[in-house]
Amino acid sequence: MATTKTVKVEQTGSPLRREHQQRETLIGLGLNKIGRTRELPDTPMTHGMVRKVRHLVRIVEGK
Repeated sequence: MATTKTVKVEQTGSPLRREHQQRETLIGLGLNKIGRTRELPDTPMTHGMVRKVRHLVRIVEGK
């Protein structure tokens, strides 16, 4: 079986007073509250979304 790489992302900032597009990106990542953590596939699309809201999230660990 092929194992897929994942990256763990945690939300550290609030989406309040941010552009609508940034709020939608957080929802697309599965994050909408501070402290929430999601394990996402390690793809260029995920990296692009994280880069877009890098001031609101942090990467916890990568497998």
